[in-house]
Amino acid sequence: MMRVIAKKYLVQFWLLHRDAEQPLRAWYDEVVSTKWSSPQEIKNQYRNASFISNNRVVFNIKGNDYRLIVAVAYRLGVFYIKFIGTHTEYDNVNAKTVEMGGYMKALKPIRNDNEYEAALAEASYFIDHEPAPKSKKADRFEVLLMLIESYEAKHYPIDLPDPIEAIKFRMDQAGLRPKDLQPMIGGLNRVYEILNRKRPLTLKMIWKLHSMLGIPAESLIQQSDELHIA
Repeated sequence: MMRVIAKKYLVQFWLLHRDAEQPLRAWYDEVVSTKWSSPQEIKNQYRNASFISNNRVVFNIKGNDYRLIVAVAYRLGVFYIKFIGTHTEYDNVNAKTVEMGGYMKALKPIRNDNEYEAALAEASYFIDHEPAPKSKKADRFEVLLMLIESYEAKHYPIDLPDPIEAIKFRMDQAGLRPKDLQPMIGGLNRVYEILNRKRPLTLKMIWKLHSMLGIPAESLIQQSDELHIA
C-alpha cells in the first residue's frame, strides 16, 4: 500500500477550508489502500490527474476548487505532499518546484513540530533526489520516513471519510453520474436515496461499490453520521 508523508498539510488545510475535508479524507483513504508502481496506474484511477517533472502528480480536489501536488517515490511506495491550495494559489506557484519546508542537516528523533518540519524538509529532498537502493542515504531516508509516520500518526491522524462523501469523491474523480451507479446500487431512485442519505448502504451495495469502483470497503462499512431515514 502507498504511504503518505507530510499529512499535517492536509489537516491544516481543511481546518481553513472545511469543504475540502471530506474530499481530502477520501483521497487519502484511496491512496493508502492502493499500490501504484507507475504513473499510468495512477492515471487509470484518476483520469484528471496531471503528471509533471520530478515524479510529481497534480490532483483536482472537490471538482477543480483545490489542487494537491504530490511527489511520488514509486519504488518505496511513498506520496509526499508538496502543495495543497486553492486553484488561484496553485496558479501562483511553480508546480514543478514548490516546497513546504527547508532541509535538515542532522537526523534525530522527532519531539516537536519544529523538528517535524525539519524532518519533512529532508524527506522532501530525498523524494526529489531518491538515493540508490541499499546505500547509506537510502537507509537514512527509510528511517526518516518511519520517524515522520510515527509522529504524524500521533499528532495528525486522518480518520476515514464519510461513506457517502467517499462515493461522491470517486464519482467526481471518475466522471460518473448517478445513473452510472445503478449496477452497484439498483434503480435510479435507490441511487438518489443513497446519495441523499435517505437509505443506508447494504452489504451487497458495499461489496459492489468496492469491487467495481475500488472504493475502500472500510470507508463504506461505517455508518454515515447524517443518515436521514423518514
